[in-house]
Amino acid sequence: MKIAIVCYPTFGGSGVVATELGLELARRGHEIHFITYSQPVRLALLSPNVHYHEVNVPEYPLFHYQPYELALSSKLVDMVKLYKIELLHVHYAIPHAYAGYMAKQMLKDEGINIPMVTTLHGTDITLVGNHPFYKPAVTFSINKSDFVTSVSQSLKDDTLKLFKIKNEIEVIPNFIELDKNMNDPSTACHRSVMANKNERIITHISNFRKVKRIPDIIKIFFSIQKEIPAKLMMVGDGPEKEKAEYLCQELGIQDKVIFFGNSNEIDKILSYTDLFLLPSETESFGLAALEAMAWSVPVISSNSGGLPEVNFDGISGYLSDVGKTDEMAQNALKILKDDATLQKFKENALSVAKQFDIKNILPLYEALYEKALKKYV
Repeated sequence: MKIAIVCYPTFGGSGVVATELGLELARRGHEIHFITYSQPVRLALLSPNVHYHEVNVPEYPLFHYQPYELALSSKLVDMVKLYKIELLHVHYAIPHAYAGYMAKQMLKDEGINIPMVTTLHGTDITLVGNHPFYKPAVTFSINKSDFVTSVSQSLKDDTLKLFKIKNEIEVIPNFIELDKNMNDPSTACHRSVMANKNERIITHISNFRKVKRIPDIIKIFFSIQKEIPAKLMMVGDGPEKEKAEYLCQELGIQDKVIFFGNSNEIDKILSYTDLFLLPSETESFGLAALEAMAWSVPVISSNSGGLPEVNFDGISGYLSDVGKTDEMAQNALKILKDDATLQKFKENALSVAKQFDIKNILPLYEALYEKALKKYV
């Protein structure tokens, strides 16, 4: 198949999932065309089956906001015609499904019918999409897609609750590429760079937005380090990072917390991590938790959104109500205090992660693509 993938080329979960999906599809012999405004962060190397096409948005004084949707839909039309692309897979309802629909209509006028699969990731539904300004466009984009998927049952339920959806929504969960973890030599770094031998390593990775409840992470760690020697790795950047740094200083734990900013060495950090913290207000899926579990790292998380579909309470970690930082800290200590208990949770975390291996998930997308293509035969 010749497939165009449209996504945000950022560190966020949707961009990572879209890129990894495209790369695995390419390894299976499909011809993949990434169409976005810059090269996706995980798209390090291009192969004969992987192509990248940049969407350029010309700047005109007339436009206060540059019309990305117009540029994207025009680029999609050009690339479909030039490379004989057979299917569009867009990640995010807006602006991508919206632009994809416009491209489909333009192509239809030229006698080209092409199916579009839309994957919902969360922000396009629960935050941006539910805003009154965007709600009609989101509803329209989902209903005009040929097939729709969501990354969790929780997100599907939210979508059906918030919008008047006529389309079926198929749940296809996010995934992890476990083979990459096993075979990546780049993780061979020295643990001593992050912590002393007797210290547990605790990690959080996110975009440091309010929804991630960054102060809760600091509070949980503050309680943990009072009971056992520990270090906290804070990976990522965003509006809450500076406040978190000040909070660490106020609590007198700044020497026990390392702020990395955005990092390309996440695998190195996770390979030595003992516990992952994700006490978010909500997560449509919890890809950061899954990536940690794939490195045999148990997770302490909230029970919001799709997290219970990924982190199994009492098995791969523990779940708590949002804001219950004392309970989260106690659960963390249950795992960390005893070496044998920690080892058991590590084994369980990896076992759960294996259920989400890309080899198990990718055939679900391939089956959906085949169904979409038959719709226009």
